[in-house]
Amino acid sequence: MEDIMVFVWLAFTVIAMVCEALTVALVAIWFVPAALIATILAAFGAEVWVQALVFFILSAVFITVFCTFFRKKILARQSAVRTNSDTLIGQKAVVTETIDNLAARGAVKVNGQEWSARSADDAKIEVGQTVEILSIQGVKLVCKSV
Repeated sequence: MEDIMVFVWLAFTVIAMVCEALTVALVAIWFVPAALIATILAAFGAEVWVQALVFFILSAVFITVFCTFFRKKILARQSAVRTNSDTLIGQKAVVTETIDNLAARGAVKVNGQEWSARSADDAKIEVGQTVEILSIQGVKLVCKSV
């Protein structure tokens, strides 16, 4: 039984690699190193239950450690990449309609586009002034005078 387990673990390794290659979603790659270590144990004649136990423990460890690591790295990279309207944050704009939060009106022009705007500190900002875009709330740019 121990002799055949080497081939069982190798087959499991190949299957996990093929599944990972087909999905490219990091769903099966965690089992590859665990199965390889189980293969080594089988080659040295370890009991089947020891091989299986080591495989399951290492799989759990690899999933936990690497998923945590990759999740932090991927989320950090995703939050650093700004797209579309997010690229407006931090830019300067020119007020084209007086910004008055109480009257719920105001507009700015940035990158050739006109946007509805509101003041971050509820101050009235007159036409022609330059503002800095702090954030976006819905379809309105939240600005402060510079």
